[in-house]
Amino acid sequence: MTFRKERQILAELHRSLDRRYRPEDVADLVLAALSGRLTRREQVVLERAAQHSLRRTGSFSSMSADYARPVGGANQVAAANRLFGRWVEADPDDPESLLEFAATVGQEIQWEPEHTDFLADRLNREAREAVGMDLSKRQYNRRFRVLRRIAAKATILGTEQDKRRLLMVGVTGFGADIPLDRFLADPDAACFVAYYTARRKTRREFSLSGRDNPFDEIAQVLLDRCQPRSDWWMIAQVRATPDVLPQLTDEERGRLLGQWSAVMRHSADLLRARWNPATDRTTMIVRRGDDSTTWNNLAVAYNAARSGWLACLASLDALELLDVACPGKVMRLMAADLAAWHRSTGGGVDPNTEVWAALPLPWEVLDGTAVCTRSDLDTLCRAAGLDPEQSGWTAPAPPSGVAVFRPTPELVHGVSIADPVWAALLRRAGAFSGRRMNPDLATAVHHGLTSGVVISDLPTTDK
Repeated sequence: MTFRKERQILAELHRSLDRRYRPEDVADLVLAALSGRLTRREQVVLERAAQHSLRRTGSFSSMSADYARPVGGANQVAAANRLFGRWVEADPDDPESLLEFAATVGQEIQWEPEHTDFLADRLNREAREAVGMDLSKRQYNRRFRVLRRIAAKATILGTEQDKRRLLMVGVTGFGADIPLDRFLADPDAACFVAYYTARRKTRREFSLSGRDNPFDEIAQVLLDRCQPRSDWWMIAQVRATPDVLPQLTDEERGRLLGQWSAVMRHSADLLRARWNPATDRTTMIVRRGDDSTTWNNLAVAYNAARSGWLACLASLDALELLDVACPGKVMRLMAADLAAWHRSTGGGVDPNTEVWAALPLPWEVLDGTAVCTRSDLDTLCRAAGLDPEQSGWTAPAPPSGVAVFRPTPELVHGVSIADPVWAALLRRAGAFSGRRMNPDLATAVHHGLTSGVVISDLPTTDK
């Protein structure tokens, strides 16, 4: 393989870091990137996944290969330029650039980003005439409105981009922030990072068994290829665990601790703003009107940051800090049907939820308005039948071993479907979404549901 071809493949692997490639497709790229450098055993293990890649099977997946990206302000910028009869450049995907654009264009009508209230901040006729503005009230109002919309778009865009970044941190650590040149400089470390993050990004299945361990036999083979001279700082961005952190210097572990601490506090602040006081903390069943997707994504980010923070404290031999303050985990909101299914099989409330319900809210511990120490967590965990360290409440959770690779299931809202064509149809129809299904596709959906294409175990109700 030529050097140029290898760099192209590694660049594609780098693009996968903030997207949602299937592990099989990443494994296929890894085989190409490391062609001629793998042992016979490494080749065989990687083939277990790569043989299921879309390229090899000639198939497709109904599931998106990316996470939803916030829509920028290109339409608003174009509309403003047409209305003002000029052309001002702006980056429509950068909130700051949008605000600068609005301020620049708005100089023509004395508009300022800090004063966008349509009722209170517009100039009346006398004020417009005083500054020499030769515009009718209607034309002035149109310009004011379009600039106001751009300012609002910049605020919404910034919020949505922040939420997506936290989602990526929750599922990949800081992998999406790894610079391309650093990624290209160490192919072995890069291939591990790409495959391991792809495993971490696999979707949750609607089941009672939890999600698979992302560290599988292929991830183990790729990590074993990394040598003492490998870029362990890059690896630690996605795997802050006892098998990686000792490879870092104290200064690097301190920096990583700061990164995780900042994410933990930021995500806790966003969770505080979205917390519904009416939620029953002992069950965490979603209530009508709750934005469970945003809450759960933020909870994933917070818990990932908390785990990384604990791992870094442990690696620095500084867990005694938890004797002063130890914020707890955050529980995800659960769908009522999944909770009912769990109860119907004899399951009770997750012991972790019992601990969460008895603790002060984490953001109150972080801002000092409530107290929660390691001793408090020890007591509550043991009362709930949990080992506080092994369960990850007061120490980094121990490694969960090495999983056996399993092909990525085709999922529709967490339900496994045997065929991607059927999966696409069921998704279009709104099956398993909790909303009313498309009546035009009802007959096809009924046929699909009774013909064996659904391969997940689903809740049943005895009548």
